[in-house]
Amino acid sequence: MEKFKLTYFDFDGGRGEPARLALRIGGIEFEDCRIPIAEWPEIKANYRYHQLPELEVDGAVLNQSNVIARYVGKLAGLYPEDDWQAAICDAVMDTADDAMQELVNTFFMEEDEKKSVREKIAGETLPLFLSGLNDSLVAAGGNYFADGRLTIADLKILVFVNGLVCGNLDYIPTTIVAEHAPDLMAHKEFIENHIQQKTQQMDYA
Repeated sequence: MEKFKLTYFDFDGGRGEPARLALRIGGIEFEDCRIPIAEWPEIKANYRYHQLPELEVDGAVLNQSNVIARYVGKLAGLYPEDDWQAAICDAVMDTADDAMQELVNTFFMEEDEKKSVREKIAGETLPLFLSGLNDSLVAAGGNYFADGRLTIADLKILVFVNGLVCGNLDYIPTTIVAEHAPDLMAHKEFIENHIQQKTQQMDYA
C-alpha cells in the first residue's frame, strides 16, 4: 500500500487545499503535514524549489499544486477520463491560479502600494476572471465544471471562492464573487454540501 504525505501550510485553503479535499473524498489515507507559516522562512531551504505544497508518495516527491491535485484527483476518481473534459478541468484550475497569482504578488507590498494594486485587481482583474468562470460553469450545466460530476476543478474553484469571500484579503470586497459571479456562490454551497454528504457516507461505511 502506497504511503502518502501532503505537506502544506497550517491553514485550510490555499494551493494545497484541493489536494487535501480530494484525498479525503477519495478515502485515501495520508499524512496531513501542516507547517506553521511563522516557521517557513527557517525551513523552506529543506524543500525543493523552496515551495509548497509537496506530495510524497513512498518517499518520492512531487511538486506543483495543480499537478498534485490532478494526480490525487485521478486516484480519488475526481478527474475526467475523457480528454476534452480533462482539458476543461485543467483550464478551470489554471484560470483560478492565474487569478490568485495576481493577489499573491501583493502579499509583501508596502501597505499603500498593496491598497492601490488590490483595488485595481478588485475593480478590473477579478471581475474578468470571475465572470469568465461563471460563464464556464453555466455552459457546463451549472452544477459542475467538467464531466457532469464532481472533479478536482470544482474543488479548486471552491477553495478559490472561499479565499475571496472569507474577509482575509484587505481591500478585496467580500461581495466580489456575488456581484460578478453569482453562479459561483451557488456552486460553492452545492459543492460544500456534496463534500459533506460524501464524507459522511464514508464515515458510516
